[in-house]
Amino acid sequence: MKLGVHIGYWGLGLSSEDQLNIVQEAERLGYDSVWAAEAYGSDTATVLGWLAGQTSKIRLGSGIFQMPGRSAAMTAMTAATIDQLSGGRMILGIGSSGPQVAEGWHGQRFAKQLQRTREYVAVVRMALARERVEFHGETLELPLPDGPGKALKLTISPVQERIPIYIAAIGPKNTALAGEIADGWIPTLFSPEHVSELRPLLQEGAERSGKSLEDFDIAPTVNVFVTDDLESARNAMRPFIALYVGGMGSREQNFYNQVVQRYGYEAEAKEIQDLYLEGKRDEAMAAIPDSLIDTVSLCGPPDVVRERLAVYRDAGVGTLGVTPTAFTADERLEQLRLVAELAA
Repeated sequence: MKLGVHIGYWGLGLSSEDQLNIVQEAERLGYDSVWAAEAYGSDTATVLGWLAGQTSKIRLGSGIFQMPGRSAAMTAMTAATIDQLSGGRMILGIGSSGPQVAEGWHGQRFAKQLQRTREYVAVVRMALARERVEFHGETLELPLPDGPGKALKLTISPVQERIPIYIAAIGPKNTALAGEIADGWIPTLFSPEHVSELRPLLQEGAERSGKSLEDFDIAPTVNVFVTDDLESARNAMRPFIALYVGGMGSREQNFYNQVVQRYGYEAEAKEIQDLYLEGKRDEAMAAIPDSLIDTVSLCGPPDVVRERLAVYRDAGVGTLGVTPTAFTADERLEQLRLVAELAA
C-alpha cells in the first residue's frame, strides 16, 4: 500500500510556504503522491502546476478536477501540460461534484451523470492519445454539428504513454462505472470494513469492459490524527464528518449522508443532517458516533493507527491518501512522519 498526502483545498489556515513544506517533506519521506482538491475557491490545476516545479519524484494527483468546471478537452489539455511540466508525474482524478456546485457555481445541469462521466472519460482518453477528436454521444458532441467547428487533436504529447484516470465515486452505479472505465477509484468516507460490499461493484464494471482489477488502484482519502489522547483525536475529526454528512448537498441530495446510511448509521445520519441544516453545527458534531469516526478516520494512539493501516492494506487499498488533521504546520509535518513510520 502506497501513501499519498492530500493537501485538500488551498489556503484554509496554512500559508503557501506551509503547504509546500508539507509536500516536500512527504516526498522526502517516500510518499508516492500528493493530491489537491477544488470546490469553489482554489483550483486544483494551478496548485499542481506550482508543485510540479518544486518537487522531483512525488506524483501529482487531482483530487479532483470537477467535470462541470472544465470541458473534457480542457481537462485533457491541463493533464497533458502538468504531465509535461512534471516529467510524467500526473494522475488525473475527476468527479462530477454535486448539484449545488455544478448548477450554482458552474451553471451546468447536474443530470445524466453516469452517461456524462462515461462520455467525458472517453473524450479525455481520445484527446490524450492525440487522436483527432470526433465524438457523438448523448451528452457530448464534438465538433458541434451545425457550425464551423472542426475535429482537432492535442498539439502536445503527455510524457506518460497513458495518464492514469481515477474517478471519485461513492454511489453503487458510479463505483461500478469506475471499475469499468477508470484506472483507479477515489472514495470519500471510505470504510475498509465494507469493502466486501464495494469490490463486487468494481468487479462488475471491470467485467463489462473485459479487464482485470489486478492493476486497479483503490485510493481513498482519510483524515489522520495520531495521538495518545483518543478523545481529542476524535473531536478533531468531527467538523469534517459533520460538514460532509450534514451539509454537503441538500437534504434530498447528499451522497455522503447516503453512504454513511449504507454503513448502518441511518438514524444517526438523519440526525446529523437535521442539526447541521438547522444551523446547530456543534450539536451535529456531537451527534457523530465514536464508532463512525473510527470507521472512516485514522485517529488515536500509534498502536491503534498501525492496526487500522493494516486493515486498509488488507482491504485492498493501493494508495492511501492521508490528510494530517493537526492544527499547526509543524504538527502536520509530525503527523506525516508518524504515519510513514506506522505504515512501514
